[in-house]
Amino acid sequence: MFFSPSVPIGAGLSGYVAEISAAFICAALGIAPTVRHSDYVGSWLEVMREDNRAIFRAAGQASKAADYILAYGEDQNGRQAA
Repeated sequence: MFFSPSVPIGAGLSGYVAEISAAFICAALGIAPTVRHSDYVGSWLEVMREDNRAIFRAAGQASKAADYILAYGEDQNGRQAA
């Protein structure tokens, strides 16, 4: 099974989902965040002005995507694989 959003998302929102997912995965793996993540997320102000729920939909989808990706790196005991 592959990750598939339950609610269709537009091309612009899919970029936000990808960026937030990357930030979640970096945090989970202990990789230091870069300024680019926050700058990119900050550029979404216009989208959020037009749709005040966009960030919540993007974050929800990003969380699901990050969990899906990170699940491949865990062994059967839930530990991070080498």
